[in-house]
Amino acid sequence: MPKTVCIVGAGPSGLVAAKSLLHDVPSGTFDVTIFDSQPRLGGLWPSSKDDSAGLIHPLMVANQSKHTVQFSDLAWEDSVPEFPRAWQIGCYLGRYSQTYCRDAKLRLGTRVEKAEPLSSADRQWRVRVLPDGGDAQEYTFNYLLVASGVFSKSFCPPLASTDQTTPILHSSQYRDLSSLLGNSNNDGGKILVAGGQMSGVEIAGTIAAHLSSARHAPGSSLLPNADKYHVHHITPRPAWVFPLFTSPKPTSSSPPFLPVDLVSYNLANRTEPLTNTQGHISEDAAKALHGLFRTAVGTTQSAFSPAVAVTDDETSKPPYLAMSDNYLEFVRSGVISVSRGKLESISDRVATISPSKEKVADIAAVIFATGFESVAAVSYLSPPVLETLSMCSSDLNNTFALAFHGTHHPSLPTLGFVGFYRSPYWGVAEMQARFITAMWAAGGPSSSSLPRPMRTALEGDSSIERTIGLRSDPRASQFPMGDYAWLMQEFSTALGLERSPPPEKMPQLPPAGKQMNVLTPARYPARSLSEAQRAEVSKSLEQTADVALAGLSSPKFVSRAVFRSLLGEWKLERDLISQLPSHPSGHFSGRANFLLREGTRDGRESQFDRLEADGDAGMEYLYVEEGDFKASNGLTFRAMRRYVWRYNDATDRLSVWFVKTDDQKRADYLFHEVDFALPGNEDDGKGWRATAGHLCIDDFYDVNYEFRFGAVNLNDWRLAYTVKGPKKDYTISGFYTR
Repeated sequence: MPKTVCIVGAGPSGLVAAKSLLHDVPSGTFDVTIFDSQPRLGGLWPSSKDDSAGLIHPLMVANQSKHTVQFSDLAWEDSVPEFPRAWQIGCYLGRYSQTYCRDAKLRLGTRVEKAEPLSSADRQWRVRVLPDGGDAQEYTFNYLLVASGVFSKSFCPPLASTDQTTPILHSSQYRDLSSLLGNSNNDGGKILVAGGQMSGVEIAGTIAAHLSSARHAPGSSLLPNADKYHVHHITPRPAWVFPLFTSPKPTSSSPPFLPVDLVSYNLANRTEPLTNTQGHISEDAAKALHGLFRTAVGTTQSAFSPAVAVTDDETSKPPYLAMSDNYLEFVRSGVISVSRGKLESISDRVATISPSKEKVADIAAVIFATGFESVAAVSYLSPPVLETLSMCSSDLNNTFALAFHGTHHPSLPTLGFVGFYRSPYWGVAEMQARFITAMWAAGGPSSSSLPRPMRTALEGDSSIERTIGLRSDPRASQFPMGDYAWLMQEFSTALGLERSPPPEKMPQLPPAGKQMNVLTPARYPARSLSEAQRAEVSKSLEQTADVALAGLSSPKFVSRAVFRSLLGEWKLERDLISQLPSHPSGHFSGRANFLLREGTRDGRESQFDRLEADGDAGMEYLYVEEGDFKASNGLTFRAMRRYVWRYNDATDRLSVWFVKTDDQKRADYLFHEVDFALPGNEDDGKGWRATAGHLCIDDFYDVNYEFRFGAVNLNDWRLAYTVKGPKKDYTISGFYTR
């Protein structure tokens, strides 16, 4: 007779747990019921681009690529971008449920109100649920699996005092400037972001991008006086800020680019068996990690602002990292200002920061980017159970002390956990689900029927003691439960799963010539696979190998890296050399600004409509240059140019557009598309080269670019073009520096 299992939560963790219980052991071993209080599955992840009721904005871009945000045996659709948006992840989960969870009883719109163990002899669970619009019901299950998530409830720390007139939101509640500032007097001020880790940097960059778009979009602004607002970010200490695409060769002036996780999880750079790089971080380990991050981003970040610089004094502390494509450049430009410390209070639109007691005036709104608490996710568990789990509600990172990497507690053998892990969690959640499935199928953590590798893993496990120790450890890491790759290794060893080799086409990295060994969930397939599953695993592995190969053997993703790095202000020196006496030569000296805004429709109507239908119109720049031109005949005058620069994610193409003469915020028609050339084998220090051509009536513009990188950021770049025509014969050469 099947053992009955109650799964609480129909997000990624609940779905992968159901799949494992139904497919990784003989059919009929378990009878699975999934409860979720929401009317749709997916947990945090919205089901469509119009689903804005959850904790995640449907258009939010994931900070890990689809090669990490996946389960082992369901490949992504090829049309989905490398970094999917939240609603696309929700659609993936819908496909996953349809593929693997059909035999589970899915009870949506049903809240679990109480779950308590029956007598210690039978160890069953009495579960009371409340369906929407219905009466409470009670069930008895053999097992209870908690998959209701560490991100179940947003956390906002208490303040000494607050100003009731100032809007205060958690970062998960932010959607747009209109809803944030809709009830204000729209006379400007600072949008305060409090929180210094992942979500703090991400939301500060997002709001800055929205402000930039409101300032520089054509037509009337949706936010009056948008130029009078800016972001003020309060962070306890600086984090290393990584863009979504980084380089496996960061010291090259023409580095190739790949999704950040393909570089971070390249096991060819680590010694195996892997050791844990998270948890307690010694001073030596901290310095080594800071050194790795410094090399990867190519800077101490001091060029952007002293407030975000990771100085030598900081490198003895456990490092923090964050993800954002635009945060640092907005800091450099002043759209984001940064203070060190913590938000203490708000009174009369003035914020006080501790411990410095710095005052920040003219606060228009406050965003708390202070994480989530998981206590709410288990509110249905009885106090004795929570006491057994050593619950500590004040520690958001180590709330529960669980055995074998967050899966269970030996005193409660019929209670399991999946997904209680901060960091890239999809692969770990799948491993946790497999571990619990195998443990329960064998009779529990103390059963003599457990496979030898699992018994060995449990005998040597110190996860509970380690978690409790980390609660008071001043040197605990940002993600204390464990290093992602190491956890995958530990689970696979316990489960007796082999990591499959990388596909033969996976490229090698000079100078050592080691083949890339990128960790993805698909590298750990289940022991027994159907033909359909095998095809999905193969497709997923091939997708990762194809992306790595394209990034290292072609200019793939270089356009994107250039586009991201152009944001902000550049010094511009340009020479014009004319071969015609009727057109004087001369020199231009001035500034060029790349002003970020949401993509506009002008000049590319059909393409834009397709992008908008997918919920992603992209971003673009309004390019504005202004300075003085001194002609060779001695005449000096003020000169100004405008263009629109665009990047198309679907085609990986960078393009430059003329602006309309009657509205110079609007694109008119295409000037040129930029074609990058693969650099030679030797790094000549000149960076990535690109060309373009444009015929303007009878005049041909022959365009040449050089983009010189320092790791992930542009150091400087050149733009030169030669113009030939019946009445034109000149060369322009411009040099852009920060």
